[in-house]
Amino acid sequence: MVAYDELGSLVPIKRTLQVIDYQNQANKESEEPSTKRVRPLGRVTSLANLISPVKNGAVRRFGQTIQASFRGDGKSPGVPQKPCSKAAAPTPPKRRNSMLWSETLDVHQKGTFSTKEIKRQEAIFELYRGEQDLIEDLQLARKAYHDPMLKLSIMSEEELTHIFGNLDAYIPLHEDFLAQLTKATAPDGTVGRIGQIVVDWLPRLNAYKNYCSNQLAAKALLDQKKQDPRVQDFLQRCLESPFSRKLDLWSFLDIPRSRLVKYPLLLKEILRHTAAEHPDAASLEEAITIMQGVLSDINMKKGESECQYYIDKLEYLDDKQRDPLIEQCKSLLCHGELRNKSGTKLHVFLFTELLVLTRPVTRNERQCFQVYRQPIPVHDLLLDDLQDGDVRMGGSFRGAFSNSDKAKNIFRVRSQDPSQAQSHTLQVNDVFHKQQWLNCLRSAISVHRPLGEPSAPSPPASDARSKRRPSSISAIVHMEEADENCLRPTSQSAPSTHVGFEKADFSG
Repeated sequence: MVAYDELGSLVPIKRTLQVIDYQNQANKESEEPSTKRVRPLGRVTSLANLISPVKNGAVRRFGQTIQASFRGDGKSPGVPQKPCSKAAAPTPPKRRNSMLWSETLDVHQKGTFSTKEIKRQEAIFELYRGEQDLIEDLQLARKAYHDPMLKLSIMSEEELTHIFGNLDAYIPLHEDFLAQLTKATAPDGTVGRIGQIVVDWLPRLNAYKNYCSNQLAAKALLDQKKQDPRVQDFLQRCLESPFSRKLDLWSFLDIPRSRLVKYPLLLKEILRHTAAEHPDAASLEEAITIMQGVLSDINMKKGESECQYYIDKLEYLDDKQRDPLIEQCKSLLCHGELRNKSGTKLHVFLFTELLVLTRPVTRNERQCFQVYRQPIPVHDLLLDDLQDGDVRMGGSFRGAFSNSDKAKNIFRVRSQDPSQAQSHTLQVNDVFHKQQWLNCLRSAISVHRPLGEPSAPSPPASDARSKRRPSSISAIVHMEEADENCLRPTSQSAPSTHVGFEKADFSG
């Protein structure tokens, strides 16, 4: 059990100055029985006292939960405790109200609406409730995480600003939208027209450009700070509190990004249940187009930021490895951990102009990527799709005399530049991610070598294992991030207007 001292430091309770008095008292009680109650440890600063008063009930309950966790800690370590007759059940997490719009109506009201109108109002109500939830979560992130960590000096103000961004600027943005939706709601609970409200408000979401662009660096800093026991203890207490709904801090910080990708889906759902002759039909179509443009702009900015983030983390053993093309890379198409033929773990980056193989290293508690061999320009890149069992991986002596090391999910990348003479056989975890890598590599190659243009001399007919499947994809393929083997492509050549936001979740 731990406590916060008056300076905001996290210290073990048993190491406070008062523990000496309690130990002396415990020794006396062990010698002569007494019915005198032991006074609890006093003046333990709780998180509840540091959270400014808010109307949000979840935050109040959060403070009460944290405060309760400190009660009873001052009992003498030498006094035996009475056994509990029944173990206290953990407080259940808070649950969001999932009531539908139709459930707010009485039986007589339901009969006055058509089925199509009820579905339309349900979709609008989902948009409305989502804004309420988003505002509550942003306020919670500020009041329950940011402010206490600042007051307790668990993190510096600069670190918190880097992790949380400018949350204060986004809360009023959504409050204004919610107020407009409320104003448009009739006494019977229906919303007649919403299209123009959305058209006028959506461009304001461009304010999230910097927030989304900073997410990768913010997540990296948060993960680094979790190595501090004080930070980890605070976040664990929050996670175990009912207000968190079993979500960690990053889940709250990623909520705005996940909300952005839902707007087109919500608007399309409203439009689907809106009659063609309805005054909202044209406005909703315009709103969807605007939102896709907003997401495209945010995604482009985010892609450039992520690309530069990883370029800055590259470490060169020799200046000759620093290819001038790295300065032209504005987008990272995919990256992830692969194994080479000898079994060495490599982190491979496919930029728009270069394929860079690296080894992850740590320098002064900072993760870097040491460049392995010479980066291969994409315009010189050749790709071979190898069949399972074509190559033995691992480089072990035993493997040379057995079939157990025949590798699966492998492909080869090599340079057609004779001066480099590079060839790397790489292994992926599963067939799905192998296909993702192949699609992304072929797409990148096709940008530099249009279809029909020969990329290399054909291999000898006898060398069946080196056959290469033709590149047939002319655009960057959307990559999933299930296990961080591949990052979503953010190239401007991607076919979708918001490629990086098509998934329900980032990871990052």
